[in-house]
Amino acid sequence: MTSNAPRSRSIKSYSAAAVALAATTALLAGCGSSDGNDSNPLDGGKSDGKTVVVGSNNFAESILIADIYGEALKAKGVKVTYKPNIGSRETTYGLLKNGSITVLPEYNGALLAYLDPKATPKTVQATTAAIEAKLDSKLTLLDPASAQDKDSVTVNKATADKYKLTSESSIADLKDVAKDLTIGASPEFQTRQQGLVGLKSVYGVEFKSFKALDAGGPLTLAALKKNTVQAADIFTTDAHITKEKFVVLQDPKNLFGFENVQPLVYKSGLSSAGVSALNAVSAKLDTKTLQDLDTQVQVDNKDPLDVAKAWLKSAGLAS
Repeated sequence: MTSNAPRSRSIKSYSAAAVALAATTALLAGCGSSDGNDSNPLDGGKSDGKTVVVGSNNFAESILIADIYGEALKAKGVKVTYKPNIGSRETTYGLLKNGSITVLPEYNGALLAYLDPKATPKTVQATTAAIEAKLDSKLTLLDPASAQDKDSVTVNKATADKYKLTSESSIADLKDVAKDLTIGASPEFQTRQQGLVGLKSVYGVEFKSFKALDAGGPLTLAALKKNTVQAADIFTTDAHITKEKFVVLQDPKNLFGFENVQPLVYKSGLSSAGVSALNAVSAKLDTKTLQDLDTQVQVDNKDPLDVAKAWLKSAGLAS
């Protein structure tokens, strides 16, 4: 995801007032991503049992994935309405529980951290199981996609060329050269396990210096592009990775956990045909594909609904 807006998949602690503000913002903003059948996502209305309500959080990638889910359902004859750009997880989770939303794109690691901050699963399957143990009984998760939008150690093209790093290279490949490199990230990256602490303890990687920037946002991207930093914490589906020819290093030891795209569903609102349609999307959606789709929306300024429809057709999931 490449939006400069706050990343809704990130875990944030909101006060009651902040949640109310997020709800009000969603009510007023209500960007219609789709085909004009959007209604107020906070009006308390529920699906009529025949219509699947596909919601999204308030960032571009969530809206895009929601359009993919919705159009995949339509291709199987399911009646769909969209409620895009709602707001934070604190808001959308409540709307799912009361049936106002039927389907929402989620990120498994972030959802688990919201439900159980102390959980430390070691596999995608264990992540799903841990979420299911904490989910409201009216909700369930469908199959996770291999696509992940998570933190990474990413190097710029000059650094990749200099040290012969490719998309197949690992963070561990920096062990002997990191002493000559500066890494940029949000301030907390300097002291957290999923940051410099873990890079040292898990991979034996210690950088020459650290530059405090933002969380994968414009400051970090600009610094990496200008070579002010040679490595940075960039989210794995950021469209600038392709545009600027950055190289994301593999994280085989899962230091940064799991952030697989996964449909979160209000159980009674989705038929078996709908379940199959969304599981088919997850089976086809990998990180490279999601990054390419994000690039079309974020860099090429294409409408996310058009991008969703075109990909579904190319993947054989819609005619």
